[in-house]
Amino acid sequence: MTLPLDLIAVFAPLLGAIIVGLGNRALGDRAAQIITCALMLCAATASVMLFNYVALEHHVLDRMLLPWIQSGTLNVSWALHIDTLTAVMLVVVNGVSSMVHIYSVGYMSHDKSIPRFMAYLSLFSFFMLMLVTSSNLLQMFFGWEGVGVASYLLINFWFHKTSANNASIKAFLVNRVGDFGFMLGIFGCYLLFDSIQFTDIFARAPQLADTQIIFLGHNLPALTTVCLLLFVGAMGKSAQLGLHTWLPDAMEGPTPVSALIHAATMVTAGVFMVSRLSPLFEYAPSALAVVAVVGALTCIVAASIGLTQFDIKRVIAYSTMSQLGYMFFAAGVSAYSAAVFHLMTHAFFKALLFLGAGSVIHAMSGEQDMRKMGGIWKIIPKTYTLMWIGSLALAGIGIDGVFGFAGFYSKDLILESAIASGTWYGQLAYVLGLAAAFMTAFYSWRLIIMTFHGKSRADHHTLDHAHESPLVILLPLVPLALGAVFAGYCAWNWFGGEGRAVFWGHALFVVPERDTVAAAEHVDEIYKWLPLLMGVSGITLAYVFYAVKTDWPAKCASSLGAAYRAVYNKYYFDEAYDYLFVRTARKLGDFLWKRGDDGFIDRFGPDGVAGAVVRLAQRASAIETGYVYHYAFAMVIGVAVFISWFWLKG
Repeated sequence: MTLPLDLIAVFAPLLGAIIVGLGNRALGDRAAQIITCALMLCAATASVMLFNYVALEHHVLDRMLLPWIQSGTLNVSWALHIDTLTAVMLVVVNGVSSMVHIYSVGYMSHDKSIPRFMAYLSLFSFFMLMLVTSSNLLQMFFGWEGVGVASYLLINFWFHKTSANNASIKAFLVNRVGDFGFMLGIFGCYLLFDSIQFTDIFARAPQLADTQIIFLGHNLPALTTVCLLLFVGAMGKSAQLGLHTWLPDAMEGPTPVSALIHAATMVTAGVFMVSRLSPLFEYAPSALAVVAVVGALTCIVAASIGLTQFDIKRVIAYSTMSQLGYMFFAAGVSAYSAAVFHLMTHAFFKALLFLGAGSVIHAMSGEQDMRKMGGIWKIIPKTYTLMWIGSLALAGIGIDGVFGFAGFYSKDLILESAIASGTWYGQLAYVLGLAAAFMTAFYSWRLIIMTFHGKSRADHHTLDHAHESPLVILLPLVPLALGAVFAGYCAWNWFGGEGRAVFWGHALFVVPERDTVAAAEHVDEIYKWLPLLMGVSGITLAYVFYAVKTDWPAKCASSLGAAYRAVYNKYYFDEAYDYLFVRTARKLGDFLWKRGDDGFIDRFGPDGVAGAVVRLAQRASAIETGYVYHYAFAMVIGVAVFISWFWLKG
């Protein structure tokens, strides 16, 4: 390998962000688009070549960039570590980001701040690349926080909108909760291993599996505690149940942002982190059980909410949250290759769906409410076809041993691994995953039918101006559609077949007795067919509800009453958090402001001293009357006081 492919793959987006960010309006819109797109395509090409060199030719690439921190026993260098796991992530991140950059040329063509937007996209991509190429926890945390900052800038790109301001702040704050847990996990790793280098941590993990630490007078299993803290960080970044409320609100950003953040990059950072740290989690089975249960609950809760939403982007956002749940419960049953497999296939079809939804919104003059769409498939047939492909992949449609869309291979591998684990939480995850598969198919075809079929519900002005998107918007969707169709079939052997062990090498670690991906090959046939049955049933029921018996959805919502309202209102998580945290914080702030700052500090501090000086000056000014006899009297009194003082002093 003669070219520094790793440097090109990682730093080309940063170069684009710097050039365009500093050049901005002086550079111009077209130049900004050309520079960022060209450099992202260079990074994507380098990533494919790296994938061949690292994953297929079985090399591991380490490059020392520079020393970073040397303090006592803490020695951290800035380095790039590229193994098979990193190579897969590089292809996913740079591949999807390249398509999003090109798509943005058309989608954002009328925006007033194109260079700023393109620079933000490239900066976000760079931070994600730093995260996945890190060789230690601190470098990973740098990329972790970087994508948080960049996502704040992208979600709030249209900062003149109050809703965008609120959504970006919400995303930033909720992620800080998870990041606090991640920081504690990093501190715990250093306390336990005296290092934060992955190689040192992984080498010592088996010897420290039974180590205890004392916290608040209680003995706790050290490795389990550290893994749970690290998982809290993953919960925030990957929108798992409890720290998920920021994800749907992040739809306030432009559609390319939704595709980039919610398809292949930021939200999958938590899945990557747990997979990278598999040598730790494998020796903390209790932590793995928590990961599996949280992932399974996230999967079913998000899928149920997706059934009731009407904003086309929010439906896809809750779909993302649900699919992330699949990835996490796969990791929780030690099926890390299945989790990364679904991460990869999901990146293709979910980016396709988000960008396809953007094409629909573009055609409908900015309209996002599916209740105001319908009957437009003949107007935008290319977008309609691409949305069908993405929905089939999302629903996991395919026939075992014949052919299937990308989601079929990865989702089925996850479910089969869960049932093959033989654990109670694996069985729970399988049951909830099956239910979520049914719901996924239902809301996917609910979206298709409400958006494209039936009688149009759009106003005449919108319908008259509806049109197919230009090629610059549609062409980036074609590679994503090809990935949504063929990625699962082509990559199956690497992620779930006989070539899995050779392909992954030492990038993922599984204790031999918990190799659930291998065990998945021997599950009963019924477990292989049930997911397909759920998918077909969901599609059929959605067709009946929204194409045949169109009055049934309203009747069901009315008959379910409070249950429907709870799901429609997202189980009132936002309201509960507002009551418990936002209002409490506001009340505390008001108390400290009015009673603490104004009532005590200012009253007896600056305001009190200033008030005393003013009052003293007012009293003194009363002496200045302008009458001579007043001044003479004051002089006599002064002399008397002066003489009295001398007399008393003897």
